[in-house]
Amino acid sequence: MRPYDVIKKKRDGFELSEEEIRFMVQGYVDGKVPDYQMAALLMTIFFRHMTPEERFQLTKCMAESGNIVTMEDFQGKRVDKHSSGGVADTTSLVVCPMVAACGMNVVKMSGRGLGHTGGTIDKLESIPGFRTALSKEEVLKAVNESGIVIVGQTGNLAPADKKLYALRDVTATIDEVSLIASSIMSKKIASGAEGIVLDVKTGNGAFMKEEVDAVILAEAMVDIGKRYGRETIALVTDMNQPLGMRVGNSLETLEAIQTLRGERKGRLLTLSVELGATMLQIGGIVKEIDEGKQMLEDSITTGKALEKFKAMVEVQGGKSDVVDKPEEVLPFARYTEDVVAEEDGWVEGIDTESVGRASMMIGAGREKKEDKIDLSVGLELFKSIGDEVKKGERTARIYYNDNDKLSEVKELLFNAFKIRKKRTIPPKLVKHIIK
Repeated sequence: MRPYDVIKKKRDGFELSEEEIRFMVQGYVDGKVPDYQMAALLMTIFFRHMTPEERFQLTKCMAESGNIVTMEDFQGKRVDKHSSGGVADTTSLVVCPMVAACGMNVVKMSGRGLGHTGGTIDKLESIPGFRTALSKEEVLKAVNESGIVIVGQTGNLAPADKKLYALRDVTATIDEVSLIASSIMSKKIASGAEGIVLDVKTGNGAFMKEEVDAVILAEAMVDIGKRYGRETIALVTDMNQPLGMRVGNSLETLEAIQTLRGERKGRLLTLSVELGATMLQIGGIVKEIDEGKQMLEDSITTGKALEKFKAMVEVQGGKSDVVDKPEEVLPFARYTEDVVAEEDGWVEGIDTESVGRASMMIGAGREKKEDKIDLSVGLELFKSIGDEVKKGERTARIYYNDNDKLSEVKELLFNAFKIRKKRTIPPKLVKHIIK
């Protein structure tokens, strides 16, 4: 078998076999297939697309290219949650303690932020002393003690995906459904998840701007999960405005703690309950979604979810008094600057990607993976779509340490809020549920 023949076959519109896909993927990981031939195959896939079976085989090859995480001593069914990325999306920090408080052990592998979207690991590392790099033995010990652990992904998890993604990034082959779906699902399968809940964002702050594209991606990932024997449910959710009201690592951690304390309602809690109830259903804790929602809401009112968050922080080496006095324990920037409205009206829309970019520009996010970030900086938003606003009223606050880009960030945030004379109905949060 030659790479040339596989490329030509796909170019001519024929379905590739499992053997051919494995030959190319494993060959690329081993250095036997050069960049230029793998790039050619990626481009043919971009234009020809893949059948559901090809997509599944690609996912399987990538998942099995490195270590598959197994936890023989893990009690219960391992259910993982994945978000396709958004702004002020702090659901993992809220969902995981809530679900753990309902009796389901949680081991979540999360990533770092990139571009205008944040990452769970960065948010947790804003807690002094919190460790996100744990060995398998430490993970099992932690989950047995606290019922919940959130860690960074291991180095040898789906290495084929890491190598292929880097090539896709420089060959304009990122935005293809099969390639996106297989990339996400290969990591979830390799991480040992037995059940998977997917939060696929759509809107101006998401990677999938159009709702129809988000649905197609969600359906593709659910299909892969089913073929692999993993119960998978996807929620297509709105990202036409930031999910929470704070953007930036320590600020989002603060908002998560306030939500677990029962001090905040809003979209972040609503979506966390939706995702958590789906996790509980897949995990066999409840039969009906409404039963799960009630359990999760009770975990907030009884304080049990907050206790689980505190237990996780303790067992992973962080300062547990962050739960009692987050404003004192978490790092916050030295300076603040408000953005105010220049007219009366109603918030018709928010350019969410611009909000994410503004946060990145003041140091809260990365443009490139190797960039250093400032855990203390970020943004606070005071208005959502459908809210009334008066002239001179603040719409956002910037938390910053370095004023080099302050005027640019301020202008970006000012323009991000679209104010009109007529009230707008806020967009529906959960648009589709795909099983």
